[in-house]
Amino acid sequence: MANRTGGQILVDQLKLHGADHVFCVPGESYLAVLDALYDTPQIKTVTCRHEGNAAMMAEAHGKLANRPGVCMVTRGPGATNASAGLHVAMQDATPMILFIGQVARDQVEREAFQEIDYRRMFGQVTKWTAQIDDTARLPELIARAFRVATSGRPGPVAIALPEDMLTELADVPDALAYAPLQSWPGADQLDAMRTMLARAQRPMMLLGGAPWDQEAVAAIQNFAEANRLPVATSFRRADRFDNAHPLYAGDLGIGPNPKLLETIEGSDLLIVIGARLTEMTTGGYTLFDIPVPKQTLIHVHPDPEELGRVYHPTLAIAATPREFAKSLAALEPVANPAWAGTGEAAHAAYAEWQVCPPNPGDIQLGVVMEWLEANMPPETIYTNGAGNFSVWLHRFHRYRRFATELAPTSGSMGYGFPAAIAAAIVRPETPVVCFAGDGDFLMSAQDLATAMATGAKPVIIVFNNGILGTIRMHQENHYPGRVSATDLVNPDFAAYAKAFGAHGETVSTTAQFAPAMERALASGKAAVIELKLDPEAITPRTTLTRLRQAAQDKA
Repeated sequence: MANRTGGQILVDQLKLHGADHVFCVPGESYLAVLDALYDTPQIKTVTCRHEGNAAMMAEAHGKLANRPGVCMVTRGPGATNASAGLHVAMQDATPMILFIGQVARDQVEREAFQEIDYRRMFGQVTKWTAQIDDTARLPELIARAFRVATSGRPGPVAIALPEDMLTELADVPDALAYAPLQSWPGADQLDAMRTMLARAQRPMMLLGGAPWDQEAVAAIQNFAEANRLPVATSFRRADRFDNAHPLYAGDLGIGPNPKLLETIEGSDLLIVIGARLTEMTTGGYTLFDIPVPKQTLIHVHPDPEELGRVYHPTLAIAATPREFAKSLAALEPVANPAWAGTGEAAHAAYAEWQVCPPNPGDIQLGVVMEWLEANMPPETIYTNGAGNFSVWLHRFHRYRRFATELAPTSGSMGYGFPAAIAAAIVRPETPVVCFAGDGDFLMSAQDLATAMATGAKPVIIVFNNGILGTIRMHQENHYPGRVSATDLVNPDFAAYAKAFGAHGETVSTTAQFAPAMERALASGKAAVIELKLDPEAITPRTTLTRLRQAAQDKA
């Protein structure tokens, strides 16, 4: 190999490992990489307006592509801004690599300009953090970064790149293209699972985690159909199973269906595939007994350290959900199962739960959801950040395809919009709809500039109720009538969108939504639809006034 700069070696490794997009905010600390990208049209460089948004775009790309999303930022403030995306990737088990320009090697430990030791800083929000000080080791360590990000439970990796290392020359061969390590269940484990299932009276299957693919989703559906098993999904993982399938029972998220909770609590066998059984999925760790659930628990997870961390399984299987799902084809179905009909009953309860009650104000969100369900194709990608507005999406939308839900299990505000931009860039022919609260959207809205620059055309539906709804809800629950720090002063969101050259609409009544959505989709560019909502419409089940009154009655 001829001598190459560190920047060129790095970009050559990205090509080798299949990277097709880099989301970045440029910085002087990695100019040599930007220069190498100039000659690399195979990798599309997406310039963002905030490092947190760039990292979340890379995270969303990792979710959609099932390979590491790549983000590049400069040192110090750039890296700290990007940390929010690392946290999302860590909790969501998303493969991602963050490259950080670093101070020159002869300046380390002097508190140089913007100097941070990222190995200490990012210890809990990455699977691995490293600094590459030797240009000749770039192929070795970048290949390792891709393997670590994708193997076992996927997650983020952060790599610091001293700027002088990136300009040095090295004569070093490229690495081999990475291949993620896959873990499969053993035949004895599958036999044990089959025996437990045959003995069960009220089994239930719960899906979540990562990695999955469309083939694995189809394999799980075949297994569920063959055994007539009811299937639920964990928090913000509803696209692991067709929500319209007659065996789908719903999702265990915020404010789950009480009938679904009854079904799970009454089960005698719980087959958990991929999910970690986190606080959000288990209702604050109250749904199952700790440490040993009363149900027979079969827990399948790619990280052996996760198995038994909180709940001790009867049968622990260290396998990736994708490979485990594909292994189920070898299992003989249970003939005449004792639980026949329970899946259909659970689905009927789910369908009943999906009927949206009327809400206060001039916009009926149930009608909005009905229009989207009737008019948007099943491959539409839906994204959201954090806030009570997301309840309408998660409860009343039916996910029909794998990789159509981009939602942070970490509960990060500001995620939905950058995720929508990434989805629209990566899948330009697929409709992308972002649900965002007014507070949520303005955490990342400046990257409307990025959407316009790249030609991305997501539709952002902004639920504007003038408050930070989730926090206000908790205030009324715990400190009724004592409103503090949750009122918002917002811009005209349609005018804001138009200032970037995007399409903008303001919707004040239910009847205005459908034509506004049709115009937004026909505009051929990014679009913002502002819904002017009554703050009383805090959840589908209650209002702020009712919450306050109930809390006062308890006092």
